[in-house]
Amino acid sequence: MEKHEFEVIIIGGSYSGLSAAMSLGRAIRKTLVIDSGQPCNSQTPHAHNFITQDGFSPADIAKAAKDQVSVYPTIHFMEDTVVSAIGEDFNFIVTTAKGIQISAKKLLFATGVADQLPEIPGVSSCWGISVIHCPYCHGYEYKDQPLGILSNDENTLDFSKLISNWNKDLRVFTNGEPRFSAAQQQQMKDLKVNIIEKPVASIEHVAGQLTGIRFLDGTIEKIDALYTRPPFVQHCTVPREIGCELDKRGYILTDDFKKTTIPGIYAAGDNTSPMRAVANAVAAGSIAGAMLNHELIMA
Repeated sequence: MEKHEFEVIIIGGSYSGLSAAMSLGRAIRKTLVIDSGQPCNSQTPHAHNFITQDGFSPADIAKAAKDQVSVYPTIHFMEDTVVSAIGEDFNFIVTTAKGIQISAKKLLFATGVADQLPEIPGVSSCWGISVIHCPYCHGYEYKDQPLGILSNDENTLDFSKLISNWNKDLRVFTNGEPRFSAAQQQQMKDLKVNIIEKPVASIEHVAGQLTGIRFLDGTIEKIDALYTRPPFVQHCTVPREIGCELDKRGYILTDDFKKTTIPGIYAAGDNTSPMRAVANAVAAGSIAGAMLNHELIMA
């Protein structure tokens, strides 16, 4: 195996990872960013709610970020996937899918999460375009349009209340008998939210732009967009395998400074928080980068 040594290895080169890399580059730290080149928002045409970048494509924002980070000579990049990490603080070794072994004093996981989308034809093709998860990211573009929520759990009422701020023409698709209480159903009806229990057959769309929900009985409900909050798994299993603790929701547990429960290992971005937005990922990465440098100085 080839061997390389760095002060910090950042696993994941999207917004959080690149933000941390900028802090470390400006701190003159020899840092390697390892990224697979497969961001979870690759289908999303526009990013929003990020000051100065509102409406730009995620790919353009990431490219601009990488171009700016690349100016710092101590920052290096590798397109690969980390498959394992071993060691302890100031003596970590990561191994990549290409068989490269790299050592570092500190690690930062900025690896995001993998959404487990419902197995309904059309959902994956529309994900991030017209099947969406966050009203702060997408709600304004679909305000005052006929819209749906695909949800059937105890959080459906709260989700309906949230989305009704942007859309009054709103219906909930439970894809079967509701699994939330009769009292919650009544509160949704009081909000004038239509609850549709019919089993869903597919999502009708044109190039990712939703046109309606087709049910097993052949009928179609015309809507322009659909909110859903699918479950997720960690995109990278290495943090858990090396011992980083996860919380009960499945996020990597960190403190306010992005330290995990393993000394010398940090985590930042979507893998640590349900607040999934570009701005939040950038902020988290900046904190992590600064604190990593602080640890190295104080060692």
